[in-house]
Amino acid sequence: MSTEPSQVTGRARPASGALLLCRAEPGSVVPAARLLHERMLLARAGDEWSVLVPEGGPWRSGTDPVDRVVNGWAIALTVGVSWPVLALWWDGERAGFTLAAGFRRPVGYVWLADGTPAGMEEAMRTFADRLGLDPVLDMQALEELAEPDSAADASARLSGVLAVLTRAGVSLPPGIVPGGNVDALLEAARLQPDTRLIGADGGGERSATGGDERRAREQSRALQRAHEAGETARPEGTTDAGPSVLRPFHAGGPPSAPAVPALALAQMAAGLPLAVWGLRHRSGGWIVAGTLLLVHGALTLASHTLTHPRD
Repeated sequence: MSTEPSQVTGRARPASGALLLCRAEPGSVVPAARLLHERMLLARAGDEWSVLVPEGGPWRSGTDPVDRVVNGWAIALTVGVSWPVLALWWDGERAGFTLAAGFRRPVGYVWLADGTPAGMEEAMRTFADRLGLDPVLDMQALEELAEPDSAADASARLSGVLAVLTRAGVSLPPGIVPGGNVDALLEAARLQPDTRLIGADGGGERSATGGDERRAREQSRALQRAHEAGETARPEGTTDAGPSVLRPFHAGGPPSAPAVPALALAQMAAGLPLAVWGLRHRSGGWIVAGTLLLVHGALTLASHTLTHPRD
């Protein structure tokens, strides 16, 4: 048996880390990101994309594995909005991605550290379909990522996913690379113009470079005025005041009155098992996702009851 290390096993394995790609402008991502109550940087990642670079408190402290945390975050970010979130994650043993979009079941794929595929091939097809990727060229590239390749480790696999997404408009800032050191990723994000810092307290965001605080305050006041006037401050269906004023997005216009209670009950039914599972496994990400669904559904149902009382 040969004792020579392979091309990939000889490389140093990366520490745990993650990136969250949102198919929305940074301004639309801010309200949803605040609800996570985690420190992270938000930067533009293309004309219609943004990237969240988390500091990674939960997995750095050993509380939860990175994949479990970011899966919950991705689901939580899509509550009440129309855009999907792609979570890219990695640790010393594996790497992978999870795509969350509304109330659809999340889809994901996993590779071992040496790049060995460990997911279901059908997941790649579902992933391409939900993002509207080219069913021929893009699908062929994704299928290749699900095949054995001794020259490609897990980080290279994630880079391959991003290469496909460049045709969908994704353009990560220089220095922000999947599999990289978290501190280096944060530093690269800070160097970008208009990068915003999302605080752990869920409070107002500010420019990571210190030059955008006045604009953030003005934006916060404008959102507050819109809320007081009873308007939706953001086109994606979210507002800036937190879960108590989250409003769902409905493609094709607002739902009919009879459909609102059914949607609210569906949210609550989905949120309860997520929250319970998160509590049992001490997973902060899933607790957040489940709680947001429960609160959003309950508030939607309460609002509908008040505005449409029975005769």
